[in-house]
Amino acid sequence: MPNIKSAKKRVLVTKTKTLQNQMFKTSMKTVVKKYKAAIAAGDKELANATYLDAVKKVDQAVAKGIIHKNNASRKKSQFTLMLNNLG
Repeated sequence: MPNIKSAKKRVLVTKTKTLQNQMFKTSMKTVVKKYKAAIAAGDKELANATYLDAVKKVDQAVAKGIIHKNNASRKKSQFTLMLNNLG
């Protein structure tokens, strides 16, 4: 455990931010799972709606620095391909 006041604060802030990032990443994965489930079910209308949510969540993750922009670009490309191949 750190002795210096600023180091103690950094430990607390890091713990808080790690939890927030973890929560966001989990919610992003949930949205992506819902999209993939809609694709697997073949429901084009639901897939269109969840596609927008998934892309938005991935873009937010990049803005927050949770995932890399190339990773997000690849995910969005895969989402689009899945949607186009659906119908």
